[in-house]
Amino acid sequence: MSPQRPKFLHARHPLAAAGLVAPAVVLFDWHATLVDTQDAMYRAVDALLAELDALGLAGRLRPAAEAVMSGDGRLRDYVQRRRRLPPEVKAARRVSRTDLFEILFGDDEEAKLAAHAAFNAHYREFFGAAQPFAGGEHELLVALAEAGIPTGLLSNREREFVTQELALVDGGRWQELFGVLVCGADAGRRKPAPDPLLKALAELGRTEGPAPLHWYVGDSTTDVAAAKRAGVTAVFFNGAGWSDAWFEERFPGTPERPYVPDVVVDDCRQLRTLIAACLARAASQPG
Repeated sequence: MSPQRPKFLHARHPLAAAGLVAPAVVLFDWHATLVDTQDAMYRAVDALLAELDALGLAGRLRPAAEAVMSGDGRLRDYVQRRRRLPPEVKAARRVSRTDLFEILFGDDEEAKLAAHAAFNAHYREFFGAAQPFAGGEHELLVALAEAGIPTGLLSNREREFVTQELALVDGGRWQELFGVLVCGADAGRRKPAPDPLLKALAELGRTEGPAPLHWYVGDSTTDVAAAKRAGVTAVFFNGAGWSDAWFEERFPGTPERPYVPDVVVDDCRQLRTLIAACLARAASQPG
């Protein structure tokens, strides 16, 4: 009897490769998936939050009663009282900027747009350093290139930041390994809208349209939502080490919150092994 497939399929599980379509394209989130820029990000978010009143955003914070998780409500209340992030959030280095804006502003797209603009102004003061996030990133990108699998890089941050970080990280040797770069408002709406993914696929000439053979790898609930809305395979990069309980609460798979990752990986080495297994399985099948 084959092992039962868990709700959140982990790359270590025996059914992981069998449950996925081998990738023909792999798109990546940038921050906290491939690179670590968390210090500059949190400094810029704190600078933005100190200006909530001046920006007219203080009264547009999402009501705590609408929080997806209990911790979201506490974070929102802390920001309302202190106009900065809780110290434990910054110390844990787990929550992305885009997820923070989703927690704080919910479906208020106008408020999130204003928050992104204010964030950009402050991020310009702090950004610069970018380090590989967990190791194995360059080897993974090279392996994909050698396998003939196009890759793309997506980020909700502006192009001016991503291109400079890409030129700095790992001595600049990643720059030629991406076939497309979609940043900020390049596609109109930012993630969790599917627009950046669809634009990247179009620029890569994927005429078959969104499909499970297109993979998107990201570290946030926003990334999962964008992937599922675009109709591609959602790979959750769990570099933050979230627990099973966190996944159960964050991705319940309900009609109100239907977006669930197709597979979870802990690092780039594990992702490389998973992709290799999927390609080997596909090559062994007749036809």
